[in-house]
Amino acid sequence: MAELNPHNVAQRIDTVLDILVAGDYHSAIHNLEILKAELLEQVKRERPGEQGSPKSPWEI
Repeated sequence: MAELNPHNVAQRIDTVLDILVAGDYHSAIHNLEILKAELLEQVKRERPGEQGSPKSPWEI
């Protein structure tokens, strides 16, 4: 993702929802993981000195 565009993110989430409705849970999860990684990378580029927050104990 070159730029954080809410419209593009919404379209990609809609695509994942379509995949879920089709019953392909593995692909939907994979696509969400890719989207998450791209969003985190974008945030990291925008705020290079800031560390990510530690995960809560209940998060996997």
